[in-house]
Amino acid sequence: MKYAFILLLAIFCASCSRNSSSDDVQRQQQEKLLAEGTAQTGMPAIKNFRERKMLKDILELRDQNGLTTYTYLYNEMQGKLVFFGETIGYGIPYATEYTSPEKDAYYTTSSTVHITLPQADPNGLFAPSSAEGTWVLLKNPNGKDVQPVYVEPRIIVSPFRLDLN
Repeated sequence: MKYAFILLLAIFCASCSRNSSSDDVQRQQQEKLLAEGTAQTGMPAIKNFRERKMLKDILELRDQNGLTTYTYLYNEMQGKLVFFGETIGYGIPYATEYTSPEKDAYYTTSSTVHITLPQADPNGLFAPSSAEGTWVLLKNPNGKDVQPVYVEPRIIVSPFRLDLN
């Protein structure tokens, strides 16, 4: 069994190196072209890092405890937003994973062999690579509890109520 695994791994590695030779040539050509472009143009003269600071602000604001937000659905038939409900935080895309989607199955630094396999989330399920839905924590309009609600249509989540008139 051990020898069969080694034989299969050797065949896999040999086929990878044969099949990827044209990819390696294209990658090298692309690197050369990008190096020439960088040499001619250089890097942008970014001095204030405003967008980086904005993203930091956004990440910190999203991390507030008990952040009340308001979620709206886009009604395609009427071409307008419809109030869905008061929510906590911002929506989480359904395909977001709690753990890394892949795990190393085999890796060696002496060659180019690197095999990864899908990895399950803590609930034992394998999340899709993409999905249309969004999870929102919707406040019960008749009480104080909050429940996760799965929403398929496109949504807008805002930290304040929108005037839809």
